[in-house]
Amino acid sequence: MRILITSGGTSEKIDDVRAITNHSSGKLGKAIAESFAKEDVVIDLITTRNAVKPEGKMIHFHLIDSTADLERTLKDLMTANTYDAVIHSMAVSDFTPESSVTLEDLESAIAKEPADLPKALVDIANERTEKKISSDTDHLVVVLKKNPKIISLIKNLQPKTILVGFKLLVDVPMIELLNVAKASLEKNHADFILANDLAEIRDEKHHGYLINKQHKIKEAHTKTEIAELIKEEVMKLEEVK
Repeated sequence: MRILITSGGTSEKIDDVRAITNHSSGKLGKAIAESFAKEDVVIDLITTRNAVKPEGKMIHFHLIDSTADLERTLKDLMTANTYDAVIHSMAVSDFTPESSVTLEDLESAIAKEPADLPKALVDIANERTEKKISSDTDHLVVVLKKNPKIISLIKNLQPKTILVGFKLLVDVPMIELLNVAKASLEKNHADFILANDLAEIRDEKHHGYLINKQHKIKEAHTKTEIAELIKEEVMKLEEVK
């Protein structure tokens, strides 16, 4: 059996020394990888330099930084290998910086080209040659553009793979969390979605609901329980494929 796991959180460059990232530590991805590593499983792990790393002889690491890196690495691996399962637990940035300008640049762009402000700001940013934006300004305006949804690529690349996705919301009613997770399940043709709420995550404590295609729900309360539950359900589904 061969599986692909993504873990940690992407980082999006503003310039050569600054970036926008998230709080994902990679601890859940580590637990999942180590759980599968106990079995006769070859694991390709796409993760970040700052994420915690699992231990296991059959784990092959592929380090990335940005969402663009993740997309490229994922496509390369899924073109070169056939995976029985893909477990996409990485926290992927929804947006990436498209341009960074001073407040004065913004005011100038509004005056010159109000009809296509994003393009004007990109043009201004592209004219800059320094690799580090000067700190000699009181305000820095960062324009973000939407990143592609990586999970949506997986079944297109390998329709027969077992796909486990993750949906994280913050401090919402359980019914809302489950409904959003079910919508993600259908939209991305996933086999499972792990629905979790940031308000119920602290250290090893990690409350989550694993939902399958039939909308059956199984509950776990720690990272270890989630990892074991995902392994159990994936391997059970693999047996009947």
